[in-house]
Amino acid sequence: MQYFVTGATGFIGKRLVGKLLQRKGAVVYFLIRKESQDKVKALREFWGVGPTRAIPVLGELADKKLGVAAADIKQIKGQIDHFYHLAAIYDLGADEGSQIAVNVDGTRNTVDFARSIEAKHFHHVSSIAAAGLYEGVFREDMFDEAENYEHPYFMTKHESEKIVRTECKLPWSIYRPAMVVGDSRTGEMDKIDGPYYFFKLIQRMRQLLPPWMPSIGLEGGRINIVPVDFVVDALATISHQSSIAGKCYHLVDPVGYRVGDVLDIFSRAAHAPKMNLFINAALLGFIPRSVKKGLMALAPVRRIRSAIMADLGLPEDMLTFVNYPTRFDCRDTVAALKGTGVACPKLDDYAWRLWDYWERHLDPDLHIDRSLRGTVAGKVVLVTGGSSGIGLAAAHKFAEAGAITLICGRDQEKLDEACAEATSRGYKFVAYAVDIAEQAACDAFVQQVITQHGGVDFLINNAGRSIRRAIESSYDRFHDYERTMQLNYFGSLRVTTGFLPGMVAKRRGHVVNISSIGVLTNAPRFSAYVASKAALDAWTRCASSEFADQGISFTTINMPLVRTPMIAPTNLYNNVPTLSPEEAADMIAQACIFKPVRIATRLGITGQILHAALPRVAQIAMNTSFRMFPDSSAAKGAKPDEKSAKSQLSPEAVALQQMMRGIHF
Repeated sequence: MQYFVTGATGFIGKRLVGKLLQRKGAVVYFLIRKESQDKVKALREFWGVGPTRAIPVLGELADKKLGVAAADIKQIKGQIDHFYHLAAIYDLGADEGSQIAVNVDGTRNTVDFARSIEAKHFHHVSSIAAAGLYEGVFREDMFDEAENYEHPYFMTKHESEKIVRTECKLPWSIYRPAMVVGDSRTGEMDKIDGPYYFFKLIQRMRQLLPPWMPSIGLEGGRINIVPVDFVVDALATISHQSSIAGKCYHLVDPVGYRVGDVLDIFSRAAHAPKMNLFINAALLGFIPRSVKKGLMALAPVRRIRSAIMADLGLPEDMLTFVNYPTRFDCRDTVAALKGTGVACPKLDDYAWRLWDYWERHLDPDLHIDRSLRGTVAGKVVLVTGGSSGIGLAAAHKFAEAGAITLICGRDQEKLDEACAEATSRGYKFVAYAVDIAEQAACDAFVQQVITQHGGVDFLINNAGRSIRRAIESSYDRFHDYERTMQLNYFGSLRVTTGFLPGMVAKRRGHVVNISSIGVLTNAPRFSAYVASKAALDAWTRCASSEFADQGISFTTINMPLVRTPMIAPTNLYNNVPTLSPEEAADMIAQACIFKPVRIATRLGITGQILHAALPRVAQIAMNTSFRMFPDSSAAKGAKPDEKSAKSQLSPEAVALQQMMRGIHF
């Protein structure tokens, strides 16, 4: 038996050709564009046949009679038993002109070509989209009843099927597959489409929430999903039966699912939170169309919508079809497949395979370089306070990743030691001795960096001063507040505003501000430090809004307690779980790679929520810890005495130390 197939390089067509070639003595001619001839060898290897059984025919859908040479037409004329037309655009987001050219004009040219070679039977693979947005059950014998198919994808599927019905003079059959997903046995898929658009959202939920936590899903209309192997098996089986001329077959799941059910099935497959509560998208129907149109006329609304859709990888028209109103009857298909062993599997049984394949092969993040080297190699990175502690650890990471790493600090001796250490590791730092708390010195430093390096691509505002002293011990120490604010707030602003004009000119740049978990928990004894960091946080939020459209981004890291020289005077911290400088540097690296608005620990976020939701309870909790942990010897003006510091702690205080990792007392 001899076949001709268009769209043989596509996801369905490639598998259909393989299925046909399993038949004894089968020969398949397949249409291929001239510029795609190099694919023929790989296709034959995939099908496991030689050149005598899989024969390419050069042509173009856009040309009359597919542009096939007269000699090729003469060779196959009268030889083709079954002609399968699968070539089409299966993409909601494709432009209207392209869809008309391929789906409509291409089908007309294909029908004309099939007639010219005198094929015995024409099989047209259409789509359930040919029904438009029909309200109710669409039967296999229905066509003219289709409605609401103004969308280019729906319209071209309807019109191409109409061409076959009205212009094809050969015996014809039509097949309308539902939304085709990957193979139910392997999960293999070639593109992100249909339910795959929601996989990124499900993945984000899994990253943020534990699987046992209930979540809210979106309910809508019914969605019909079928795996590609069922479509191919059903198509190959039905097309070889007798008495199928002039009939249409719905290759759909007889069950069908609501949108909410589909989202829940894939959430379970991804081990994401189960969707227990659903918001019915139909409720949005009460909003008048004029109001929706008016909202979308507002630039901020359009930008927010576009940003969310782009971040989740959703096409612009996706939400239009959430309330899909059509169900599909498939009694003729079920009857034709009865006793053949071909049946649509249940989505619950193979959803995990689809998810696994997507996450391993199709997740867009897999194709993005998320390494620190891919982010900063060859870029200029400035780390303030880079001669020790967190700053030095971060500088080593940036230099190892190939960044032009600049560090600054007040102590020339420490800077020299840091540079020597970098050299011993096989890279180098460029060090600047400067006190960024001094206006003139900071301005000169910024200009020097601009002159020598053309500005910076990444700015890490790490330099800071911390003072742990109760307010009642600070009545006569107002300078504590002034000097902390000068460095932590004004110093960071001097550096940032100095480099921002250059970032704006280049329309790129990222600023990482090292803040504190104390800003979220309102830690007692740190009023000077927390206030200075809170000021920087507030300024950063304002700056983020102003520069969001100029390619400049900001990340605030509410850093937990880190074992650095800054906390050394407080012996109390010797018994408190802390992060190492290297672990803190990892957080800075992640801030540069992913550029989130904020990085905070769960403890910090919990504290922030507690202060917002139950402020009185939060105050009591923090006051209790305040009274439980005394001022350090250094804060009292005495020499540090580790033994006395330990002796002042009650068993309750020691236990709380271990529980509250990273919080300031």
